[in-house]
Amino acid sequence: MGKVRHIVVIDDESDMLETCARVIHRMGYDCTTFDDGCEAIEEICKIQPDLIITDIKMPGCDGFEVLEKAKACVPQARVVVITGYATVDSAVQAMKEGAYDYLSKPFPIEQLQMTINKALQHIALTEENQLLRAQLQEGLNTDNIIGARGGLQGIFATIGKISNSDASILILGESGTGKEVIARAIHKNSRRSTGPFIPVDCASLPENLLESELFGHERGSFTGANTTKQGLLEMAHGGTLFLDELGELTLAMQAKLLRTLEERAIRRVGGNRLINVDIRIVAATNRDLEEAVLRKEFREDLYYRINVITLKLPLLRERQQDIPLLVNHFCRKFAQDMNKKVAGFTPEALKIMREYPWPGNIRELRNVVERAISLADSELVEVRDLPQKIIDGQEEILTEQEDLGSLSFHAAKDIWLRRFEIKYLEELLNKHNGNITQAAKSAGIDRKTIHRLINKYDLPMS
Repeated sequence: MGKVRHIVVIDDESDMLETCARVIHRMGYDCTTFDDGCEAIEEICKIQPDLIITDIKMPGCDGFEVLEKAKACVPQARVVVITGYATVDSAVQAMKEGAYDYLSKPFPIEQLQMTINKALQHIALTEENQLLRAQLQEGLNTDNIIGARGGLQGIFATIGKISNSDASILILGESGTGKEVIARAIHKNSRRSTGPFIPVDCASLPENLLESELFGHERGSFTGANTTKQGLLEMAHGGTLFLDELGELTLAMQAKLLRTLEERAIRRVGGNRLINVDIRIVAATNRDLEEAVLRKEFREDLYYRINVITLKLPLLRERQQDIPLLVNHFCRKFAQDMNKKVAGFTPEALKIMREYPWPGNIRELRNVVERAISLADSELVEVRDLPQKIIDGQEEILTEQEDLGSLSFHAAKDIWLRRFEIKYLEELLNKHNGNITQAAKSAGIDRKTIHRLINKYDLPMS
């Protein structure tokens, strides 16, 4: 069970203090109140609160002094300032000086609750990100592998054990599980880390081109070979060759690769000279190679040559504890790339992300997060920013049970709002035969809004 959050409220109006304290206690948080800014400043460092809500206009020490003190001795805390309508400029100034948000008097209780939840969610995301960075800095050089040690314990242990070995490795796993990321981590932790890491997609090139890519060719060896070309096997000398989708190689290419591994030498296409190569092979596939061997679709001798050490990557749905870490990682990346101030996902959106089965694994999750960051118009990604297919599972549960009480108010509201928008938009477009201009005019909204909703819900356009 996590720690109980502590909130400090500072205001010279007793009614305001009583109201805030009552609301905060009902929300399940600890609350300490002060009617004097100077007294609060003296106590803040001792209390170390998570959130400080302070009026700006107070006799003695005002909200700006509270903000300055909080930044100095409680840097992890968020500060929300309270202002009257006549002093909104002061609130804006406080935001520039580091305040997290502001409330304008008089404010409804719902707005106070929303502001508190938003601030505490931001704190929780920050803490989770700090924990993730700490995890990644421990032990192995696996900074590109995002996941709790428990979920990938066997993978991390194996990478550590084989760091000084040149044994060939076969990585098994469905598409999108991160096989190349693991291969790069193996290389970075090996004695070959200063050498090249050369990836080869065995499924993307036809056999004649793949042979030239792997082994290189001599000038004039075939039509178009105007120069001598060094192959990827030669380029990987002293390093690691990563053969992705190994199971897609033809039997003829398998034979040539096996000869290379046995002789530790290659012969360029059209050449006679043997060229020694010192490489480590890391291969990956989403196929069952043992079954392929039985069907005579994959050479048994090559299978045993490659499969000295096997790593089996789990599906993303088998690593539920890693989904928040991956979401936060991709969220930071895309928010930075798009120059957007998006700190993370709301708990409701994250809950739906965790419950989705992710048939496309990490690659699909990455795509969903990128899309959500693009659509988000607030600091936290909400349920409405997720693709319809992610929501569908949650909606199916509600359709069967209609157990809205199992969700938060905002999550249930987002789902019903999404249903309304989709149904309304479909009927509106059908009524106007897909004419967006007429539909927008009839609905009293602009064409950009129609286009945004069509893209948001992946609706077909007539």
